[in-house]
Amino acid sequence: MRRQGTVPSPLLITVLLALLTAVGPISTDMYLPAFPAMRLALNAQPGQTQMTLAAWFLGLSIGQITHGPLADHYGRRPPLLFGTMLYTLASIGCALSSTMNDLSWWRLWAAFGGAASLVIPRAVIADVVKDGAEAARMLGRMVMVMGVVPVLAPTLGGFITEYWNWRGIFWVAAGYGALCTGLIYVFLPDTLRAHRHSRLRPTEALIHYIMVWREKSFRAHALEGGFGTFSLFAFLGGAPAVFLLRYHLSPAKFGAVFILNAIGYIVGVQFNARLISRFGPDRMLTGGSVALIATTMAMLFMTVFRLGDSLGIAIGMMGCMAALGFVLPGAALGSVLNHGRTAGAASALYGTIVFFIGAISTILVGWIGSESPVAMTSLMLVGALLAFVCDRFRPRPKTA
Repeated sequence: MRRQGTVPSPLLITVLLALLTAVGPISTDMYLPAFPAMRLALNAQPGQTQMTLAAWFLGLSIGQITHGPLADHYGRRPPLLFGTMLYTLASIGCALSSTMNDLSWWRLWAAFGGAASLVIPRAVIADVVKDGAEAARMLGRMVMVMGVVPVLAPTLGGFITEYWNWRGIFWVAAGYGALCTGLIYVFLPDTLRAHRHSRLRPTEALIHYIMVWREKSFRAHALEGGFGTFSLFAFLGGAPAVFLLRYHLSPAKFGAVFILNAIGYIVGVQFNARLISRFGPDRMLTGGSVALIATTMAMLFMTVFRLGDSLGIAIGMMGCMAALGFVLPGAALGSVLNHGRTAGAASALYGTIVFFIGAISTILVGWIGSESPVAMTSLMLVGALLAFVCDRFRPRPKTA
């Protein structure tokens, strides 16, 4: 299974890693429009539907901590193959579930497998790209997928729910997992050389995580990325109630309003990639955190004074996503670029922190249980402010 070979061209490996990275976001958000249909079909209480999302985030957190050391010990290819195969099988289990508890259980396992596709691609970039600027551009394109897919996936999920049924969402996810497994098997060699494989010992893995966490630069970048994700997940967690219940949109229309947000993120990432060589990653990340505060504050003002309906909220979120196009790539790059052979552990810990903090915002939105967009946008502003605080604590590069 540990196939050695020539690393694909930069374009091919970027496309492949982007497709793999999309596994997690697709499964996080594609089924959001199906929440009401799932609850009715499985005769569940409102809180049980939210538990399937909590199970997904729990599986992602555990999986990322686990797959990081495995990728540093066995190489990048074997854990990726195992993870995508497990994700595929568990997605089939989700599609066949007859109770909400069964669905939550299979979601947990799907997340554990899918976590490999979130952790290992970042480590692959650290293996094959040594130039910081080029790594930033490649990671920016890959992270763009992680930002675009969460806002496009509900569009697809909405159409599937409205014109097929909610189980079709998980059959599509299983097909995507099978496709990724095949692409890894055919195109991706092991990018971690045999002499760089680390020993797999629990105590050493714990030591690696502690060493990574103790680095001030990693902590600041990871927390900044986490609180940026807090703002994004507050929107994603609150959107079903706001759009489906308050504004009474159909599942298909609910997904369609996310297209503007995807456009915003694409624009942000592209500008970040073009400007990063001129201004440097540090300034771009700081600028993104300031822009995130400005856009979330504008959204809160708009919702408090009722200056826009569902379309207005989507337009406001487009600006937030553009700001996140600067924040998320910069935070991810800063957390793993200087870790060499422990890039897998650094990537895993970064992913765990980001999804854990993001999950808190989703839980808070569900706990508040309000259909008002004010609660959602207030939490988004809190995340933006905390991201800026973390940015202030980032070590600055020394100037000549």
